[in-house]
Amino acid sequence: MTEININERLTVPTAAALGIFDGVHLGHRRVIAAALESAAETGYHPAVFTFNTASVTTKGRLETLMTDGQKKNVLSRLGIEYVLAADFPDLRDMTAEQFVSEILAGCMNVKCAVCGDDFRFGKGGTADHRELARICALHGIETVTVPQLEIGGEPVSSTRIRELIKSGGIARAGALLGGRFGFELPVIHGFSRGHTWGFPTINQELPENVVKPRFGVYCSKALVDGEWLPGVTNIGVKPTVEDRSPPLAETFLIGYRGDLYGKVVPVELYEFIRPEMKFRDFEELKAEIGRNTDFAKRYFGVE
Repeated sequence: MTEININERLTVPTAAALGIFDGVHLGHRRVIAAALESAAETGYHPAVFTFNTASVTTKGRLETLMTDGQKKNVLSRLGIEYVLAADFPDLRDMTAEQFVSEILAGCMNVKCAVCGDDFRFGKGGTADHRELARICALHGIETVTVPQLEIGGEPVSSTRIRELIKSGGIARAGALLGGRFGFELPVIHGFSRGHTWGFPTINQELPENVVKPRFGVYCSKALVDGEWLPGVTNIGVKPTVEDRSPPLAETFLIGYRGDLYGKVVPVELYEFIRPEMKFRDFEELKAEIGRNTDFAKRYFGVE
C-alpha cells in the first residue's frame, strides 16, 4: 500500500472510502468493501482518505482502538492500494467545497467517493453525505452512501466497541471489530519475577492514547516467528507488587521460552478471565497465575 500526502497528486483514478476508521470495525469494512467493489467494476484503484486518529479530538484526549500503524496495516490487508492519512488540524478549516476540489478531485484523483450515512466533513462538520453527493457531482465524481450497520439492534460504532473493551467485554468487542482487539508493541524488560516462578512473561507498555482494556487477566495469543502462540495476558498496574509502574501488558506464552526483548510482538485478547486483584503475598499470586494458565489451556485446548 502506498501512502500519499496532501501535497501530492495521484495520476491514477481512484475509488476512495472516506472516514476516520478508528478500529476498522465491521461497519467501516462495509464502506471499504463498497470502495473495493467500485474499483473492481471500473478499474479504478482502491483508496482510503482518513485522518490520523489521535489528531481528531475536540473533547479532550481520544482513546483510540488501534494505533495509526495498525490501522494502515489492516487497510493494506483488506486490499487498499493508496491511503491519505492527514492530521486533522491541517484540514480543519477547509470548507466542504475545498475538501472535494482540493483533496478528493485534486490530490486523490477520486472518481468514486464512498462514505457511511453518518459521514460529516467540511469546517465544523457541517456537511453530510448529501452535500458530498451534490459537490462531487460538480466535479464528475460518483458517490456511494453505505447505511450504518446494526448488530443486536444497535449501531456498530467505535464508541460502542470502546466501552465494551473498557468493561471487559473483549470477546464481544472482537466480534464487532471483525477481529480480535490487540496491540503491536515492543517487548521491554521487567522485574523477571515470572522467570523465577516458572511463568516468564513478555512485558509491553500500553500507549497512552489507546483505549485500555479493563484491568485484569485475559486468554490471549501472540504472534512469534509467524505462529500464533496461546497465552495469558495480565493488564494493569500490578497492585500486589506495588512498583508504581504505568499500565503494562504482561503475557505468559504457554510452552515458549525464547527471548523476545526489543522485538515488536502482536498480542490479541480473546476472553476476559478475571479482574485485577491484590493478593496477600507472592505465593498467593503465583498460585492464581497457575489457575489462570490452566483456564487458558482449557480455553485453547492445549496441554
